[in-house]
Amino acid sequence: MPIGAFSVSLSVKDLAQSIAFYKTLGFQSHHDMSEHGFAILKNGDAVIGLFQGMFEGNLLTFNPGWDQNAQPQETFEDVRDLQDRLKAAGLFIEVPTDPLGTGPASITVTDPDGNKILIDQHVDKPK
Repeated sequence: MPIGAFSVSLSVKDLAQSIAFYKTLGFQSHHDMSEHGFAILKNGDAVIGLFQGMFEGNLLTFNPGWDQNAQPQETFEDVRDLQDRLKAAGLFIEVPTDPLGTGPASITVTDPDGNKILIDQHVDKPK
């Protein structure tokens, strides 16, 4: 089962400068929350999130329950189920979520090369 919409989350020093740079490359604003320190930009199906002062380093990000346009999906693997599956496979969940929760939640894992992967679900657990 797919693990959700994919994007790259970049930690940036100057949000406005980064937005201008990526717009020059052909990206367009998809969700501009500059007043809160982040913006989401798209170029076709490519999605990047620019985040100033929110985390260190860059993240590969998956959003269970969303398609590439941040539209809710009817069926998807809930982040808590995904967490259980990854644990059963022997992966360490660096930042786990409450397995009994039902609302939006996230987990973080790190691949063998040290790349951080954020699985960030913005919708409620499917019924």
